[in-house]
Formats: sequence, C-alpha cells, structure tokens
Amino acid sequence: MGNKAYKFRIYPNNEQSAFLAKCFGCSRFVYNHFLKVTTDVYAESKKSLRYNEWAKLLVSLKSEFEWLTEVNSQSLQQTLKDLESAFTRFFKKLGGFPNFKKRSNRQSFRVPQHFSIDENGFLKLPKMTPIKMVIHREILGTPKNVTISKTPSGKYYASIVTEQDIAHAPLNGNKIGLDLGLKEFAITSSGEKFENPKYFQKSLRRLKIRQRRLSRKQKGSINRNKARLRVAKIHAKVQNQRQDYQHKISLKLTCENQAISVESLNIKGMVKNRKLAKRLCDVAWGNFLTMLEYKGDIYGCEIRYVDRFFPSSKRCSNCGYINNELTLAIREWECPECKSFWDRDINAALNLMLFSESKIPLGEGKFTPEQPVARLGITRISG
Repeated sequence: MGNKAYKFRIYPNNEQSAFLAKCFGCSRFVYNHFLKVTTDVYAESKKSLRYNEWAKLLVSLKSEFEWLTEVNSQSLQQTLKDLESAFTRFFKKLGGFPNFKKRSNRQSFRVPQHFSIDENGFLKLPKMTPIKMVIHREILGTPKNVTISKTPSGKYYASIVTEQDIAHAPLNGNKIGLDLGLKEFAITSSGEKFENPKYFQKSLRRLKIRQRRLSRKQKGSINRNKARLRVAKIHAKVQNQRQDYQHKISLKLTCENQAISVESLNIKGMVKNRKLAKRLCDVAWGNFLTMLEYKGDIYGCEIRYVDRFFPSSKRCSNCGYINNELTLAIREWECPECKSFWDRDINAALNLMLFSESKIPLGEGKFTPEQPVARLGITRISG
C-alpha cells in the first residue's frame, strides 16, 4: 500500500472564495500564533512546546477569537501538525527554522475528514457548498485527505491524497549513467541529450518590465495588487513549463531503465556562486532528482548516487586515465593513453554508470578493484 496525490483545479464562486479566504486566514493566524508562543516560551524557560500543548491552548484561543470557530476545526488541528512537522525537520537538520506565513505567499489548509466528490465532480467540504472541480483523470484508491491551496497568481487547487496498491513496472535490465549540466539539461551514457530549455531566462525580459512597473505602484493600492498578479502569473508559467518538461524526462528515464546513476551534487553550495546562481535555479536539478526518486519507486528503477568528488568528467571511461588539465571550456577531448575521443558529458555519464557498479577500468585513478563498494562513493541508494 502507498499514497498517491491527485491535483485538480477548482473554481469557487465569489461566496466560496470569501469563505476560503477566511479558512486560509485562520490557518495562517493559528500557525503564526503558536510559532511565536513556542519561540517565546523557549527563550524564557528553555521549554519546548509540541502538538499536545498547542491543541489545549487552541481551545482557549477559540474562546478569545470567536471567528476561529467559523471554519473547520480539524483544519486548524492539521495546521498545528504541520507546525510540529516543521520543527521536527529543523531539529533533524532537514530544513531551516519555521518562518511566519504571509498572505502574499501560497495559501493552504488541509481537510482530513468529511469531504467527498459527488457524481457531477463537485468537491464537498465541511461548512461549504460544493465547489466546481475539473477532474482530468480517474481518482484511484481510498481518499485520505484533501489540501486546498491558492497560488500567488490567484488560482485555486485541490490536492487529494489517496491510499492504494501501487503496482511496480517490470524490470527491463537497462542501466545508464546520467550527467546533469547547464548547457544540456541531462546527458545519458547511451548518448541521448536533453536540451536545457531555460524557461526563466526566456521570460526574464518580460518579468523585468512587470517588476519595474510593480515597484512604481503605491503600496496597498488596487493597481499594485493587479501588477503583483501579473508578476506572479509569469513566475507560475515558468514553474509550470519547467515541471512539465522535467516530469516527461523523469518518466521516460525511469520507465526505460532499471538503474540510473547520478552524481550527488551539493546544490545548496553551488547556488552561492553569484555568477551561476540564476542559471542553477532555472535548471532546478534538486526538483528533478526528487522526481527521479519517487518515480523510481513506482516504476522499479534504482537511483544510485555517486560521490560528488569523483572525477567523472576528467577520467577516461575506457582506460581510466585522469586528465587533470581538462577545464570547463573544453567540451571534447582525446585520451593520451588509449587515444579515445570523448564528448565531455557522455564520458562523464559513462563513468557514473561504471563507478556505481564498481567497474572502473584500471589506470591512473586512485581507486583499485580491491576496494569495497562503500569506498567507491555510493552514498545513497533508493528504489
């Protein structure tokens, strides 16, 4: 059994939009309130509050602010669970310290129970009339919860999580290495190249014009909000284009292969380079690797991570010679030992595949066949 989410566009009317705004606002208020309370209590007494304490305080908070009772009570409890999850991730060093939520960012609240979809495709939520929803594919499994969200561009979505038996695709035995780059988005060891579409760079001129106009608007005015929506829509389009492109590539690779070897990149460290930060954020390697992982679990593809310090580009995949004079400007080179002529990226992808299987050829490298697999840099295996 596993969980799978289905995301659909919803179209609330004016009355429903007003009620959803109230739900977003209450959830945001509860989140920010208990984040502040927890921070203040820890600063004074070094005591950490968690969900059980927050749930008790929520009852008295509703007495103080009666408008909190107008929304679904379970959604407010889910907000507290989200806050607890944020603190847990922080203490496990999986994320930063929780931030206060803002109205201008993405808004959301979760409904864990008492929701349904009628025969006409309308979504029924507690204390609300049915909302029009566009169901573009069949919903399989048992619905567990639904998250209603509103993007900065003003669009509403419903994400329905279901529990179902996820069948794994049969293995086909193909194994490839995958090298991620900026000139080409991805290069496989079989020689296939996927271009880097550079969606953000193509929209940059139009985005600069809209942001310049936004900066001239008076804060709090209606015209400023209109200009903010125009900027948000450009960002939303870039995000949708990027996700659609990466979904197609990750689906193709995980369905056609049994194992994919990729380099374990230090993306957070790389984006600190101000000369490359914009291009690295545009290519979104981290989001793509996440797609590879969860689709690999579904379609039976093993994702292998190779140590980032392994010289995949400088090593000849045929004889193992390491070319220390290879720079980023050199895209093709000839091995002085075996006279093999290599495309830089394809050679790197071949090395990643060989390295993850402990089949590195002998040469001037620092690894030998006697070394165990753990020493060869396989840091994590999923799938």
